[in-house]
Amino acid sequence: MKITSLRILVTLCCFVMLAWSQLSFIENANRAQAAESKVEDAATANRDMDHHEHSVGAIESMTPHQQHTGPHMKWTALRPANAADAQRAEQIVHTLRDALAKYKDYRVAMEEGYAPLHPERKPLHYHFANKQHRKKARFHFDPAEPTALLYKKSGNGYELEGAMYTAPKGLSEDQLNERIPLSVAQWHAHVNLCFAPDGSRRRLNRRQFGFKGPIATESECQVAGGRFVPQVAGWMIHVHPFKATPAEIWTH
Repeated sequence: MKITSLRILVTLCCFVMLAWSQLSFIENANRAQAAESKVEDAATANRDMDHHEHSVGAIESMTPHQQHTGPHMKWTALRPANAADAQRAEQIVHTLRDALAKYKDYRVAMEEGYAPLHPERKPLHYHFANKQHRKKARFHFDPAEPTALLYKKSGNGYELEGAMYTAPKGLSEDQLNERIPLSVAQWHAHVNLCFAPDGSRRRLNRRQFGFKGPIATESECQVAGGRFVPQVAGWMIHVHPFKATPAEIWTH
């Protein structure tokens, strides 16, 4: 009888230990999966924000609309001017100007979630990006919450120049017009880009790859051993609300 009871007790202990180990395994697996998901989300967010720097060397090459017509730039069509659009654009500028007033101190911008993209570089214009505003911009347009702030280097700090709005790449021109009138300003996107393949030992040749490279088709990119991207990130538009005229305010 004692032997039978002992066997039952040992069996129960083994069962409990087995169940506990299975639960621990499941819990650890869930934790690992959650951690992996967070890392993946963070990596995706970083890639997206980095795209808004217009890729390596792109910011330095930005010029007014009329001159910037290379194979890697896509612009919305400029629509006929009208009074209603002009008034709507003016209201957007007023809203943005008021919202940006406090960000003339770049430290305030950083405290409120704007972070400089690649501060180690020396572009003509620094983009201070806000991830939360970028996420919101996927679904609706708020003129008081630009995706990024535009600064230029000034001594040991930065001087505010303007802002950048973003929109999903899938939006039509009519939908972009609902955000900012296309008779006043033009949204742009970076398209037909060929990048050096990830993980390769090939050094990036700016004369061949990237924003300044001549390759603009997938077939040419394949021959060069690159990685073709039809469109990097979504639509973008720069605004300089502290300028004097609409042409200066909406010039890229």
